Amino acid sequence: MDWTNESTQGNFILLGFSDRPHLERILFVVILIAYLLTLVGNTTIILVSRLDPKLHTPMYFFLTHLSFLDLSFTTSSIPQLLYNLNGHDKTISYTGCAIQLFLFLGLGGVECLLLAVMAYDRFVAVCKPLHYMVIMNPQLCLGLVSIAWGCGVVNSLIMSPMTLWLPRCGYYKVDHFLCEMPALIRMACVNTAAVEGIAFILAVGIVLSPLVFILVSYGYIVRAVLSIQSSSGRHKVFNTCGSHLTVVSLFYGNIIYMYMQPGTSSSKDQGKFLTLFYNIVTPLLNPLIYTLRNKEVKGALRRLVLGNLGLKKRVLYLHPDDEKEDLPKSHQEKDVKFKFCQEMDILGQKQKRKDYCSKRDNSS
Repeated sequence: MDWTNESTQGNFILLGFSDRPHLERILFVVILIAYLLTLVGNTTIILVSRLDPKLHTPMYFFLTHLSFLDLSFTTSSIPQLLYNLNGHDKTISYTGCAIQLFLFLGLGGVECLLLAVMAYDRFVAVCKPLHYMVIMNPQLCLGLVSIAWGCGVVNSLIMSPMTLWLPRCGYYKVDHFLCEMPALIRMACVNTAAVEGIAFILAVGIVLSPLVFILVSYGYIVRAVLSIQSSSGRHKVFNTCGSHLTVVSLFYGNIIYMYMQPGTSSSKDQGKFLTLFYNIVTPLLNPLIYTLRNKEVKGALRRLVLGNLGLKKRVLYLHPDDEKEDLPKSHQEKDVKFKFCQEMDILGQKQKRKDYCSKRDNSS
């Protein structure tokens, strides 16, 4: 029998939700809005973590990588999905399909391992707070992130070619909205038990092992938290760790269901919506979870916003005539100086306010 893969000469067709035309228009609007919010939310987390000196800690170093992963993970498939939902053309080239599969498997594996690294960071912060900065030094943080990226890429390098090289006997219609491993395995016209077995073994290492590590880490964290006498201290730890645990639950729940049963045993329609959930909903919720439950991130956002306002007011102080030409010069200067002193109070710059504003008060 000739096992030549005919689809390599042409394109794949992503069927997606084409059997429900009325749903495609609704999904296009919803997914477009969610995608734009995901871009804004995760980009904000990255910028805040990099620009605010108080967030230059291991926890936010890992959070920056998580946000970057979410951006890449979503962008690897959502633009293609929006293109397919918005028109009659559902095709994707063989090369595009291969790239999409590689990125999807690779980035998904990296995120699994990175969540385990973040759990270890929280374990050290809660259980060994006095040695936290010594243990979580920059070299270790960079090494852990590098291992996560390396393992995710190796996993994808193994599974992507094995999945794409499965004979399909000329069948080129993918019953999914992206080139995902379970959908491509279902297209094969040969026994896929060997490929599914390898996928299961790799999933144990990439998915289940990090999850077990996370659960063990949080077991120690819970025990340490219960020994804290201060209720405010317990509340602070639960807020910080609760954000991470919520993200873990959202991400791992779908991943385990999908990839521990990659072949025909999973429902096709159910698989599409579960994939859509962890491909767009989880990256969308991650910035909200870390922002709404984390006072440090909210404080950093506030400082950045107020800092920009303060810079604008200091510029007005240097060039008051540009904005208030209708007022007498003496009134302009007093008004700007008053606002500058208020800004120093808001930003906590007590010494600057004392040195500058006391002179102002005396002169007035």
